[in-house]
Amino acid sequence: MIPVFSLRSETSQGVGDFGDLKKLVDWANQTGMRVIQLLPIYDTTQTSTWTDCYPYNAISIYALNPIYLDLSPLAPIADEAFMQEYRHECLELNALPQVDYERSLHLKLRYLHRLYEQEGKAVLNSASCKEFLRKNEDWLLSYSVFCHRRDEEHTCYFPSWRMLSVYDVKEVHAYASEKSVEVGFYVYVQYLLSNQLSAVTAYARNHGGLLKGDIPIGISRTSVEAWTEPEYFNMEGSAGAPPDDFSVDGQNWGVPTYNWKRMQEDGNQWWIRRFRKMSEYFDAYRIDHVLGFFRIWEIPVSARSGLLGHFEPCLPMSVEEIEASGLQWREKFFTAPYITDLLLRKLMPEQADVETVRSQYLEAVGPDWYQLREEFTTEQRIHEHFGNIDDNPHALYIRKVLCQLVQDVLFIPLRDGFVPRISAQKTYVYETLSSAEKEAFNRLYEDFYYRRHNDFWGNEAMKKLPALVEATQMLCCAEDLGMVPACVGPVMNQLRILSLEIQSMPKEFGVRFGRLENNPYMSVVTIFTHDMPTLRLWWKEDAERRQQYYNEMLQKDGRAPEEMPGWLCEEVVARHLFSPSMLCLISLQDWLSMDEGLRSANIEQERINIPSNPRHYWRYRMHLSIEDLMQAKDFNAKLRMMIERSGRA
Repeated sequence: MIPVFSLRSETSQGVGDFGDLKKLVDWANQTGMRVIQLLPIYDTTQTSTWTDCYPYNAISIYALNPIYLDLSPLAPIADEAFMQEYRHECLELNALPQVDYERSLHLKLRYLHRLYEQEGKAVLNSASCKEFLRKNEDWLLSYSVFCHRRDEEHTCYFPSWRMLSVYDVKEVHAYASEKSVEVGFYVYVQYLLSNQLSAVTAYARNHGGLLKGDIPIGISRTSVEAWTEPEYFNMEGSAGAPPDDFSVDGQNWGVPTYNWKRMQEDGNQWWIRRFRKMSEYFDAYRIDHVLGFFRIWEIPVSARSGLLGHFEPCLPMSVEEIEASGLQWREKFFTAPYITDLLLRKLMPEQADVETVRSQYLEAVGPDWYQLREEFTTEQRIHEHFGNIDDNPHALYIRKVLCQLVQDVLFIPLRDGFVPRISAQKTYVYETLSSAEKEAFNRLYEDFYYRRHNDFWGNEAMKKLPALVEATQMLCCAEDLGMVPACVGPVMNQLRILSLEIQSMPKEFGVRFGRLENNPYMSVVTIFTHDMPTLRLWWKEDAERRQQYYNEMLQKDGRAPEEMPGWLCEEVVARHLFSPSMLCLISLQDWLSMDEGLRSANIEQERINIPSNPRHYWRYRMHLSIEDLMQAKDFNAKLRMMIERSGRA
């Protein structure tokens, strides 16, 4: 389990590519592994800066990312001076400990533009490229025009474009004809990418292995699909996740939610086309956040955190229902921030800050009761008011306080009722309730989040998932972590979708660590995902948790070592291999952790993503090359022995 960008070989151009992936297939074959799990590989090029590193914010659900093209087998550029400069930069980039996304992307695009000038016309006129365009024209032409307009306008935000801001198929075809040379570049690059990835897929299959892809739950709101098929999306909402172990404020992914009603009108063809395209390259796939097919955490575009979101679809509560639970309804008190001097002092220990907030951002509505001024009533308005203040700690502090005030509500009004705010028990307004009111609210809250929607959400999933699972022969796996409704397991079992089992995130309520021997066969077991720390980093982060795992799960006596030794990592990996789960996927970092001579000295750099940080730079890269890994004979023999003994070879 590894992202393509994290691969390193002696011929890489600063970032992992499809050529490196083919070499990884050789290493997997040598060790007896049969499945390579990847992260999404789709084009994310929005700004051509490091912020495009996030693989779950693609501009196309079909187009592959140009950064993954291996330039080494392509024809050299005729200009020798350019080639010397190119080779020098390749060496520089390849020597870096982490991915320099920006430089690597720009290097590859410079090379490809020069190569297109040399051979583009001949390649585009070839029979194989014409056949590629014919098979993919329904998405490839609009994608290529989109990319050219993006580069001309220097933005993916298509509503601001001077031309084609609103998609029109006739105008797009006319534009492609008029700008055939410029638009043809993107067809050319996708043709090369598809050829390389198809070759890796065939190579893996011929060697008894398979590639497992990843389908992101969302699309970028400035993507080709948002431009060409806006009717399928709700641009007024953002998808995310409620608070969990990854982020106490929830997650806001920034991607629009789906208009499922419209999608179901044509039998979910949008999804079926997407899955079938994916099956050209993969034999198995992971549905990212499968819970989104049951319900999605939808956050208004005016919010930044996930705390003011709600599940969509949902069954809001009426005032009569709320009052029947024993809670007398007070709409303004429950749905707007209840701001008092006590709350301000609680959030800000400095009286000067209290005075600043009270005088500049609030207005009185009663004795010791304030409300936010209209221009500060949403997180978006607050952020727009403060602008870029990253270098101003005090302004950041005040902005954070104001956002906390916005979030301090007990209920969120929807179109036809009210929903209790997630984690409302942590709000100030909840603290002001009487004991009887708190008990009533807690009963209502528990029913809403854990019982009320069970059958409803199960039925919603069964309107969507069966057609998608049956659309291809790929093995369907799903990431079913988080706040999992009781209906999810039965639906996945019925559709034979493999669940994801992580020992440190058990699905049994109140249990800290799951028992690997109890994993269902129809599951994928892994130690940690790309959103979590590696095994060694997880071990180091929390002494109390480490000690409990050491004594109870590993059944070791005495004090747990602060740094995780190789032999202990090996035992954890072996226990996962021997679990009853159909698939066992181990990240490269955790495989290498078993060997103290091979593993990285910098465990912090091995982490791929930190979900609580929306601006995290996804740049982890192998600290040794695949060629070095192939030469680690003793280590590879140990891996093969462990895999064979577990019956997984």
